Amino acid sequence: MSNNTVPHVTTAHQSLPNSINVFYRSAGPSDGPVILLLHGFPASSFQFRNLIPILALAGYRVIAPDLPGFGFTEIPESLNFQYTFANIAETMGSFLDALKIEKFAVYVFDYGAPTGFRLALQRPKAITAVVSQNGNAYEEGLGAFWDPLRQLWAAAEGSAEEEKLKSTIKGAVLNLDATKWQYTEHEPHPELVDPASWTLDWALMNHPANIQVQLGLFKDYRTNVTLYPQFQKWLRDSQVPLLAVWGAEDEIFVKAGAEAFKRDLPDAQIELVTGGHFLEEAQTETVGKFMVDFLKKNGIGA
Repeated sequence: MSNNTVPHVTTAHQSLPNSINVFYRSAGPSDGPVILLLHGFPASSFQFRNLIPILALAGYRVIAPDLPGFGFTEIPESLNFQYTFANIAETMGSFLDALKIEKFAVYVFDYGAPTGFRLALQRPKAITAVVSQNGNAYEEGLGAFWDPLRQLWAAAEGSAEEEKLKSTIKGAVLNLDATKWQYTEHEPHPELVDPASWTLDWALMNHPANIQVQLGLFKDYRTNVTLYPQFQKWLRDSQVPLLAVWGAEDEIFVKAGAEAFKRDLPDAQIELVTGGHFLEEAQTETVGKFMVDFLKKNGIGA
């Protein structure tokens, strides 16, 4: 691939043995080191549309799937799929197996973090490096945003209190304005954020069945917090190269979560960048340069 050639980003569906069709975007040389990009709530692989070419141009094979419940991944109703983080991670593992990917660096953001770290627990030798862009694995990374969700986690299943909390959270978070806020809040150059991002996210999410999926995942997020000690043990045991490039003003996953990686990975590279939750959306080139420099410094790619 010529240095002057902008790589084409292709889209496809990968059918899994259980009939789930995982939608994904990809680019780069087929024999390049693999980078798996895992998006978060409320997004999809669309959030990586500008980052993928940067990484592919640097010689990486980039794979960006849509997680179950998001984007264009298709799940048959007959499967009665249970939307939990355990099942999302299992689906991503099956997706990697279908593509015959055994080694990969992983970029984790928001929901992509527990997905990626669950993959690490399942296949501890597979991950060559971690790039965390506001992808949390520590209690101290959970900002005040999570206070209502902590109440939801504590509420008894099926109780009136749980339903009331879900209704409150639905009104506060599951709407177009709240989706836009995640992209633009604390971003120093909000004019660089493409409105297609939050508009597409909300268009795909704004269906009664999907709203229930999202509320269920809010409740199930507690299982990720329970696993934080195991995620941290994997980091300590593996001493995997890690870059945390973090929107320092993010109110959802606060910067203490980035700094905490140093506790288990003394050599972790921590880059706190002025910006918010969706740092990569408006500051793609900054994030891309940090990533490529970090990966090459650690011997991943030429």
